[in-house]
Amino acid sequence: MNAPATLAIPEETAFIDTRFTVPGMRCAGCIAKIERGLAEVEGIEVARVNFSAKRVAVRHSRSLDEPALLDALRRLGFEAQAAADNPLAQDDRETKMLLRALAVAGFGMMNIMLFSVSIWSGLGGVTRELFHWLSALIALPVVAYTGRPFFASAVMALRYGRTNMDVPISIGVLLATGLSLYETIRGGEHAYFDSAVMLLFFLLAGRALDATMRNRTRAGIGALLGRMGRSAGVIQPDGTIVRIEADRLEPGMLMLVAAGEALAADGIIEEGRGTIDNAMLTGESAPEQAAAGDPVFAGAINLFEPLRVRVSAVADDTVLAGIARLMDEAGQSRSRYVRIADRASRLYAPVVHTLAVLAFVGWMMAGAGWHQSLVIAIAVLIITCPCAMGLAVPAAQVVASGALIRKGLLVKDGSALERLAEVDTALFDKTGTLTLGELRADVVGLDEEVRRIALALAQQSRHPLSVGLAKTLAALRIVPVELTDVRETGGSGITGLWGQVDVALERPAVATARTSVSLRIGQTSWSIGFEDQLRSDAKATLFSLQALGLRPAIVSGDDPAAVAEIAQELGIEGTGAMKPAEKLSQLEDLKRAGHRPLMVGDGLNDGPALAAAHASIAPGTASDASRQAADAVFIGESLMPVALAIQVARRTMAIVRQNFGFAIGYNILAVPLAVSGLVTPLIAAVAMSLSSLVVVGNSLRLAGAAKVPPA
Repeated sequence: MNAPATLAIPEETAFIDTRFTVPGMRCAGCIAKIERGLAEVEGIEVARVNFSAKRVAVRHSRSLDEPALLDALRRLGFEAQAAADNPLAQDDRETKMLLRALAVAGFGMMNIMLFSVSIWSGLGGVTRELFHWLSALIALPVVAYTGRPFFASAVMALRYGRTNMDVPISIGVLLATGLSLYETIRGGEHAYFDSAVMLLFFLLAGRALDATMRNRTRAGIGALLGRMGRSAGVIQPDGTIVRIEADRLEPGMLMLVAAGEALAADGIIEEGRGTIDNAMLTGESAPEQAAAGDPVFAGAINLFEPLRVRVSAVADDTVLAGIARLMDEAGQSRSRYVRIADRASRLYAPVVHTLAVLAFVGWMMAGAGWHQSLVIAIAVLIITCPCAMGLAVPAAQVVASGALIRKGLLVKDGSALERLAEVDTALFDKTGTLTLGELRADVVGLDEEVRRIALALAQQSRHPLSVGLAKTLAALRIVPVELTDVRETGGSGITGLWGQVDVALERPAVATARTSVSLRIGQTSWSIGFEDQLRSDAKATLFSLQALGLRPAIVSGDDPAAVAEIAQELGIEGTGAMKPAEKLSQLEDLKRAGHRPLMVGDGLNDGPALAAAHASIAPGTASDASRQAADAVFIGESLMPVALAIQVARRTMAIVRQNFGFAIGYNILAVPLAVSGLVTPLIAAVAMSLSSLVVVGNSLRLAGAAKVPPA
């Protein structure tokens, strides 16, 4: 095969792609800031941000080198690294720091609130002053330590003449803390250390949870690439075999792939005949026969006979690496979905802080002293503290997630509930999703003695078909006979002696469309077919989804005939023999047509589709990469949690809208009172706390939302 010709591109018009990881991306607003900011740099054609992977892909002219791009990101307020130096954007130090800061903020908040409650109850005199000083002794180091993530980010942004969400947060915390310290020194009645520390606690809680979820998502690509063999035995010209690391393999090398070994590169079989476990790539549970001339792919497992494979693609050029890239690129479209809380926060911060400044200036112009004007401005900040606004989404998500967990579904990402509530189409993989993903043998026509012989042979092998037959018979409490002289021949089957009678479990003499094995006892043979059973409630689940307004369909890499049979049984459309890129293309077509598709799949080949769908769910038996790419995971053999997820998500979003409506209504009522000077900081703090309790109480109504929808 001749290598394709390479087109010569003029130096002045050539563009190249460079990827960076940006661990410091913390909110959805960072996406627009980075993409717009880099687009203004001369020589950069386009920049795309993958928020879930914390990665930036920059298409730029060759005149811009990597240090220049890193400097451009730094001027936008973001420290970055070359993707090769930190491919998964791991920032364990930051995650640990956030968790420590959250613990310290929680400890400080609880202790300060003990003093504050006493003061709110009417405590005065020397004891009140003592409690203020004790609160200050706790709050000052707590604010200094737990506020570092916000303060450092704000300083970096301001250094380059820009702002981000951490700037108003830092101003609010420092202003409340500073005035509280002033009031404590002068023996004033009120201090607001509790509000400052509480604000930090809730913000840190959201940030720590977000960091944890993103780390899990980014680990998906690492889990995917980890499926490739780490090294290969390469046959040298003199016949010796040298073990070479996967990243040092080159096309044209000849690998010797031993039985049970995972391939480290793509290639073509030159010598040997064997059985390949390709389930991680195709989703098909049945092993595939392979012989000279057949292609094999990195990550597939050679089950029995040694094979000689000529390397055709290595490292980033393998099919497995291509799937990883599809997952990465598909994740970029998902990053466009901005969390509800982030959208509200972008509006909240500038409006509230502007109101506080206007209140201060207005009262100063009206003749009030600076102290009274500042107290009123602080009251505005406290009464509009974003606790109620910040709890509107996570409180509902936590309760809803707990209800779903009790029904067997784990929601990994809070924002997934928003997307699950919006889906209108459901695409299902077949094997391992609509079905249990385990081959079961059809042994109805076999008598007891034949079953006993079949089990005795099947339990001697780890071949997937033997395992499936053994599980089927064991579930029927069959007791195996005793065999002698049992032998297994790769690619042929298992033979043995039952007394003086030859018995064998072997490949059928005639190939059929149905997966089967041949059981031979003496001169008599039986054909034992296999099928992957549907989940018991698959039909009821699809009816429930249709009742919720969704249109279900099957998209599978399995044999088209098998897919058509399942689709007909379930009464839905189905397409088989689909490659990962084809599934991805169908999802993109649906989204362009205005649909919001849900993808439910388990195989490694479903990873890109799970990442690209509007929302995605995987079974607990799915591959590591698929579980990482999915928004939710359901446990057990029941498929009904998929329908429950949609139902609960829609109810959750209704509660979220109610919470936001209350939070907005509360602010519309409270802000004018605070600006007019009719609300003291004490009343503001009480009102802020009550608003949070109302939001939490409303969210608790979701505890019983996970009821089986009507079929």
